[in-house]
Amino acid sequence: MKATGIVRRIDELGRVVIPKEIRRTQRIRQGDTLEIYTAADGEVIFKKYSPLVELGQISAIYTDVLAKSLGCTVLVCDRTCITAASGTGKGDMMGREISTEVEHLLSGRTVYTAPDNSAKRLHLFERGERLILCAAPIVAHGDIEGGVLLPGTARDPAPRPDTVQVLATAANFLSRWMEE
Repeated sequence: MKATGIVRRIDELGRVVIPKEIRRTQRIRQGDTLEIYTAADGEVIFKKYSPLVELGQISAIYTDVLAKSLGCTVLVCDRTCITAASGTGKGDMMGREISTEVEHLLSGRTVYTAPDNSAKRLHLFERGERLILCAAPIVAHGDIEGGVLLPGTARDPAPRPDTVQVLATAANFLSRWMEE
């Protein structure tokens, strides 16, 4: 854990303000849910809560089945990072933060298919060559919780319509699972 040097008082209602700079760097927005942890030494830790992390085993199994069926890498992300990955290169993607482009894309609530022109494709991460070939948002209780992603490179063709439908179905399944 890293000290920020910022000190805040708790107000009369028990509230504490998280500074704008910390909210920006940690991608914490108004309405986000934070989980509170305590340690024996008196530490209080706020962590962004992700219901998709709670679905860890289900998401991992689903991405594994999809990756084997489609013959490519499949990812599940929450609103900020990869929570499940299966297929080639999964190890270097697990836990990484998605790009703000992908975050914005998912907030549009529609399935995205990459254009044939690879120069117009969106980057999966802020740094690196991985691009998004397809993204299907996971919407539970009316909120965007994340997405099912098909990563690729500039050399990869745009996904076929049946592949896009499979990813959309996976996102719908995970959405429904979260609502139950």
